[in-house]
Amino acid sequence: MHTKPLITHTYENFFIEYYDVDSFDQLPKDECSQCYGISFHGDKLVIVNNVKKGTYTPIGGSIEDGEGFTDTLIREIKEESNMKVLYYRPIGYQRVIDILGTKKPFYQLRYFCVVEPYGPFVFDPAGCVTEIKEIDPKDYKKYFDWGEIGNVVINRAVELKTDYETRIIS
Repeated sequence: MHTKPLITHTYENFFIEYYDVDSFDQLPKDECSQCYGISFHGDKLVIVNNVKKGTYTPIGGSIEDGEGFTDTLIREIKEESNMKVLYYRPIGYQRVIDILGTKKPFYQLRYFCVVEPYGPFVFDPAGCVTEIKEIDPKDYKKYFDWGEIGNVVINRAVELKTDYETRIIS
């Protein structure tokens, strides 16, 4: 199922393997825990101020029971930003392994998304997101820093955005 990870990283008590992929079909659904969208509105990257995490992050969250990956992505983007997903594509995933062995390995999915507002952001039903920002993707590290993995994810999202725009214009 896994090829060699593109990047490996240790964070606290976790060993993280990052993989670029074009599909999540090969992943065990019951071991996938979250979906995050690297979401663009026009040329801007949409991020949210997540008070629970104490930082800005891309939009996303936990997969609920009985929910598919794209269902989670679309729901989280609507709830946390009041935006509609117009287009999406997988970027990659992280396989997170508990070094202490107290938890089973799990997967965190990353998508590229094109979004547009339904209307102004008012509130997040979960109460975690208090603000959304649209920023230049080059400035993302001013708001959140996912290290080398973050660089790869953001760069791949920008490449997928360029591919998407090229196809739209053609």
